[in-house]
Amino acid sequence: MSVQVKICGITQELDALAAANAGADAIGLVFWSGSKRAVSLEKAAEICSIIPPLLTVTALMVDPTAEEVEELLESLPINLIQWHGNEAPEFCEQWRVPYIKALPGHICGKLEAVMADYPGARGFLLDAVANGQFGGTGHRFDWDLIPSVRSRPIILAGGLNPANVAEAVTKVRPSAVDVSSGVECSPGIKQAEKIQQFISAAREAAEAVTL
Repeated sequence: MSVQVKICGITQELDALAAANAGADAIGLVFWSGSKRAVSLEKAAEICSIIPPLLTVTALMVDPTAEEVEELLESLPINLIQWHGNEAPEFCEQWRVPYIKALPGHICGKLEAVMADYPGARGFLLDAVANGQFGGTGHRFDWDLIPSVRSRPIILAGGLNPANVAEAVTKVRPSAVDVSSGVECSPGIKQAEKIQQFISAAREAAEAVTL
């Protein structure tokens, strides 16, 4: 199997380049004021200006207004939107931009029904939610809740780090893994060595899995 990797919560150009150089498939920019990793449109533009052309730029949004989405898409070369709030399917799909829908891990018992509500989603990110934060908490949810048979791609997040991502890939077999706090030295500040270790561990585990 293969697994894609997203490094989320990028707040500076140096970390975006570290992710790209380590072989990440995507980076995540947070546009939610409640996050310690939130970036302004101006800072996001600076980050986007220096990254390789084929690195996917993901915008994480939490229940934004239509005006906020329009301003974002007019200002930045966003390739993918990660809807992280209670956005309705119609809202997610009106922008003609590929998207993924983030879901809390505890929803796994009715995962298929929820996924059916978002027919246009490229995938579904399963994450831990703690202390009112939408991701980046460093908390892990119970992976045993995730159905082994799924009709749509899932991206696994929540408490992943270089030490446990191989176990996650082997056990859950997600299409992608997403990390933020697990490769940081402080909120929003990544460590290049940890990014490289995380990506290497994820890809090595995927190569070792026999389908």
